[in-house]
Amino acid sequence: MSTTNDMSNSIKHRAIRGIAWSAVEKFSRQGLMTFFTIVIARQLTPADYGLIAMLNIFLVVAQVFVDSGFVEALIQKQNRTEVDFSTTFWFNIGIALLIYVLLVLASPLIAGFYQEPLLKDMVIWMGLIFIINAFRTVQQAKLNIAMDFRRQAWISIVAISVSGGLGVWMAYHGFGVWTLVWQPLLQNFLNVILLWFSAGWIPSIIFSRHSFKELFGFGSKLLLSRILHGVYTNGSFLLIGKFFSPAATGLYSQSFLMTSFIPTSINDVIARVAYPIECELQNEDEELQRRFYQMLRMTCFFLFPLMMGLAALAEPLVRFFLTEKWIEAVPLMQILCFAWIWWPASNMSWQLLNAKHRGDYSLKAEVIKKSIAVLILTISIFFGIKAVCIGMLVYFIEDVYVMTLFTRQVLPKVTFLGEMRALLPIFFRATIMGGGVYLLTFLDVSDIVLLFIGTIVGVFLYTVIALLTGSPEAHRLLLILKIHK
Repeated sequence: MSTTNDMSNSIKHRAIRGIAWSAVEKFSRQGLMTFFTIVIARQLTPADYGLIAMLNIFLVVAQVFVDSGFVEALIQKQNRTEVDFSTTFWFNIGIALLIYVLLVLASPLIAGFYQEPLLKDMVIWMGLIFIINAFRTVQQAKLNIAMDFRRQAWISIVAISVSGGLGVWMAYHGFGVWTLVWQPLLQNFLNVILLWFSAGWIPSIIFSRHSFKELFGFGSKLLLSRILHGVYTNGSFLLIGKFFSPAATGLYSQSFLMTSFIPTSINDVIARVAYPIECELQNEDEELQRRFYQMLRMTCFFLFPLMMGLAALAEPLVRFFLTEKWIEAVPLMQILCFAWIWWPASNMSWQLLNAKHRGDYSLKAEVIKKSIAVLILTISIFFGIKAVCIGMLVYFIEDVYVMTLFTRQVLPKVTFLGEMRALLPIFFRATIMGGGVYLLTFLDVSDIVLLFIGTIVGVFLYTVIALLTGSPEAHRLLLILKIHK
């Protein structure tokens, strides 16, 4: 009994420490990126961002092939060896070079598809990111396995600060859309260089067929799942870029970016810590289910009010930070806020299946989800960009439902009704808070004053509602704060 308690306390301690540093890394990175994006977007135009968005589907799917699910495979494997790490490294280098050659050959076709000649040169330069990132995968996997997010935090801060500074300089010196090409190139290059110095790992000249088969056997299912997800998520950019103007595509892409960074950041913070722990608990179903719901509720305890607040204050936020030329993005952002709140529930369920060695279930779920999603997207594209955003909302809810059809087969308590019962009280608290903040937008005050008042009132209102309604997450946070005083 003592051993079990010790293990539970050890896991809890590692989880709290890991989440803390993962949060520092993720939010410092996202905060800096958001800051530089705002400064640069004030100088560039929606059409500039539209050109980048047209390439999204090709760049995202190519990056999925480079990663190939090997990071998760390395983390999930209990008896990983130096041969496994080196095999992964050389495979990533080889596949990145192959993909880059294919992108260069396809660049004239991509430019012709959109009738935008500039895209040909942009593809050639942005494709270099895949070769750069191929040198990063194993180093990052090693730091994730060790749950060393402190070093990753400093690496991200340095890389983004330097590249962001260059981006701002380029934007204000007339480089236009090329600012959005060179900034990520420099950021990824610096990230890789610093990771190599920090991780202290050098690959051996080894490539094992046996190791590759074992890792790829697990990673290939993740690869196919991510390809399906990437094609759908970015397929909207492909269609909008084809049927609408670069400016309209830019408005949609910025709305997508501004509403996705909060849920993906919070989810990544939790997931990077949760996945190694879930892999350790893969044979202890009761504890695994308990930890899953605990992490899911805590994730949404922070996410739901942030997204409701963002939806409520979208108009003054866009007008103040991005200027009036981006104001048409406001209704798109508000719809997407309600879509993205369901993302962590789906992604954490997907992660749970992988921790239980059921990559086959993950793949089956993706096939079903994306078949429905493609139908939704195909219909909604004919009704305009707002309809595409509403379609995304329908898709995210459907996504959660389909994932739980498979999670309940390996963990009977992880069901759609179970997740909704856990999340709906948090959703209603956040909705009441969001409604109260939205009423403030009718005040005749400046945007900066409205944003300040809205933020203060939102935090206060949500805290009071959570405590008065007996939110377990609020009381757990108070307990943690008391323990760590």
